[in-house]
Amino acid sequence: MSKVEENKKRKKTALLDTAYHLFTQNGYQKTSISDIVSQAGVAKGTFYLYFKDKTDIRYKLIAHRAGLIFKKAYRDLERADIRLFQDKIVFLADNIIDQLYRNPTLLKLISKHLGWGIFKNAINEPMDGDYENIYEAYMNLMKESGREFEEPETMIYLIVELISGSCYNAILFGQPVTLEQLKPFLYKTIRSIIKNHQSTGLQLEMDR
Repeated sequence: MSKVEENKKRKKTALLDTAYHLFTQNGYQKTSISDIVSQAGVAKGTFYLYFKDKTDIRYKLIAHRAGLIFKKAYRDLERADIRLFQDKIVFLADNIIDQLYRNPTLLKLISKHLGWGIFKNAINEPMDGDYENIYEAYMNLMKESGREFEEPETMIYLIVELISGSCYNAILFGQPVTLEQLKPFLYKTIRSIIKNHQSTGLQLEMDR
């Protein structure tokens, strides 16, 4: 990466990080573009090189933060000794939940706004290492499993939505049950989603 590209990346990251801080501390409505650029230490014109408006930076911010969660979970998985595909996905889910538990502010941001378009941007966040982005790494997990799945993109979206939606009240309010009470049922449901997306005629690796 050239110095020019590094500088652009640094400025964009500064804007995203500053927007996250201001949106979560002061609220989206009470934060202006001027507030963001002032605290980020960049010119207002620089903001418009990367974002159309305040709505656009919020959209990309959520995708960026969700992408960071997915990337950390995947890096931790690479260090774990797990063989079966569904066990890998449950590991990723548990890792993501733990990250959200430690950062309820981020949970509030993601769970309210993680729509399909934002999700697509999140899984296309660039990764360091062997894979271009999170989606490529996820597809590699399926390839390594030796199984075929119908609508794999929809499958992971359902799992992510399930995690963010069902864990919201459990993490923040302990309702309807605590997070630890919820987890066994959550992971059973994730395994069921994977099973339902297994291509017809193939024996599931979890059916043993």
